[in-house]
Formats: sequence, structure tokens, C-alpha cells
Amino acid sequence: MKINTALILCAGYGKRLNPLTLTEPKPLLMVNETTLLENCINLIKYLGIKKILINTFYLKEKIEDFINMKKFDLDIKIISDGDTILNTGGGILNMMNSSNESDFLTLNPDTIWNKSYVESIQSMEKFYFSNQIKNILLLVNKNLSFDKKLKGDFNLLENVIKKDFQNNLIYTGCQIINKDLFSSHSVSNFSISEIWNQLISKNKLYGYESLESFYHLTNLEIYKELLKNN
Repeated sequence: MKINTALILCAGYGKRLNPLTLTEPKPLLMVNETTLLENCINLIKYLGIKKILINTFYLKEKIEDFINMKKFDLDIKIISDGDTILNTGGGILNMMNSSNESDFLTLNPDTIWNKSYVESIQSMEKFYFSNQIKNILLLVNKNLSFDKKLKGDFNLLENVIKKDFQNNLIYTGCQIINKDLFSSHSVSNFSISEIWNQLISKNKLYGYESLESFYHLTNLEIYKELLKNN
């Protein structure tokens, strides 16, 4: 068993990076002369996944033009959110509905992905299929975050995600998720955290801890610091 299709979330407004994102969608901002979106696509390629679905809404023509111009050697399809933005949960479900697959790797391009993540994502995928679970989130300790102001989201106990007063682990923006988890949802504006919170209440949200350094475009200030450091 393996993941055959990856989803990339590219619909957001990126307001915390204004004024840069008034004219450029956040996934097309550059670090080390490479766009965040291309970093994402390269990681998917390193993982041996051939199909990619990208959701768009804000400044979507720019993302379409970028994909057409780059001519990536992959099967990439752009799925528009439609007339209204769908948020993370609705955007993922809308992409899933255009595929026959059940299990998907999803990536958020806010994180600066690189080849060093391949091993932990492959280990996470192995855990996912060998334990026959429906979801798993890639997490990292907040001490490994470039942005020291980022607070942790979760804790892990034997790969089961908890929320408590400590919450030392940050969601990296990478997860594997099965379409069955969306059975009570229709394509509409909702956050993926709705599904996560339901699973946490049943002790059924799973996590895998990466030991990689974590670089995330939280806001304009962090983006400027990242450019100085890279």
C-alpha cells in the first residue's frame, strides 16, 4: 500500500504576509530562489508520488500560469474552490471528490519543505498503512521551529495525539488522511480542525514526530528573517 495522490492547499489569502500577498499568492513567494509551491512539488516528487491536486481561489490565475510555465514532469491538476473559499476542510474534500483514491498526502506550502523530510514522511506512511488508521499528522517539537513565537498545538502519547497544558508539538502542515473521515461533511467552508477535534475526543487522531528543523512562513516579519538567514 502506498499514497498515489498528494493534495496541496493553495487557496488562502495569505493576509499575514500583506502587502506582498496583495499581488502575489503566498505559495508563489520565494525562499532561496524557489517558490514555496515548487518546494512542495519537489518534495512530492522525491516521495515518488506522481499525481498532485492543487486547490486555488485567491489569485488563482497566477498559480495556474506558474504550473503551466514550469511544465513539471508530474500529473498536476488544479481544482478551484469555486465561487467562495472553502477553508482547509472544504478545500481538501473538494479535491478528494475529483479523485478515485481513498488515502491522500496533504501538504501546506506555508512550510519550507525540503528533501530531508522524505524519511519521516515515508515512515509516517508506513505507520499509517501498517496500523490501518484513517489519519496521521506530521508534528515537530516547537524547539525545532525557526519562529520561536509559534505555540505548540498537540502532544503525543504512543502516536496518539492529545491536547493538554503542555502542547509541545506543532503541526507541520503535512498529513495523510482517508476520505471516509469526511462522510458527514459536504463541500462547504469548514476547517480540517473540526475533523481533528472529533477524532481527538475519541483518541483516534494519530501523529508522527519529525526531528527536522521547522521553517514556516507565519507572517511578514518571519518571512523577512528567513530571507536574511537563507
